[in-house]
Parts: sequence; C-alpha cells; structure tokens
Amino acid sequence: MSDMASDRITVRVSPALTVRLRHCSRAKGATESELVRDALESYLRHSEGKRSAYELAEEAGIIGSARTAPRDLSTNPRYLEGFGKSR
Repeated sequence: MSDMASDRITVRVSPALTVRLRHCSRAKGATESELVRDALESYLRHSEGKRSAYELAEEAGIIGSARTAPRDLSTNPRYLEGFGKSR
C-alpha cells in the first residue's frame, strides 16, 4: 500500500473491537490497517447493489423510529389529504 496514493480516514471503534483487531493483527502478521482495508473491501464487494433502500433504512435503525406516528401513515388516504398542494 505504501506505493499507492491513499486517503486517510478515522473510524471510532469500541475498546472490545480494538482488542480483537490487535489480536487478529498479531496472529496474522498483518497491520491493523491492512486488516481493516481487507474487511472493508470484502464488505463493499459483497454488498454492492444487493440491498434495497428498505433494508438499508432498517439496518440504520430508522424503520419504526417514529413511535408515536399512526401505523398506517403511509397507506391511509386520510393522512395524504392536501399532500403536495401549496397552501
């Protein structure tokens, strides 16, 4: 990697994940950065274009986040009255 141009990013991880990463790094004889790059490449390679917007929103925890909203908010015509019309 040292001969390639690269960008630096900062990622915050839990102390437990840090310990696991260091242990794995030592066991494999690779740097922590190499392991993170490999994991990120693998994740992105396997997830490109395979998840719907719903799946991404669900994974992000925003599905069901409006706890006080009616359950049929997006499908009940009564909530859509005047939607898109200027006031």
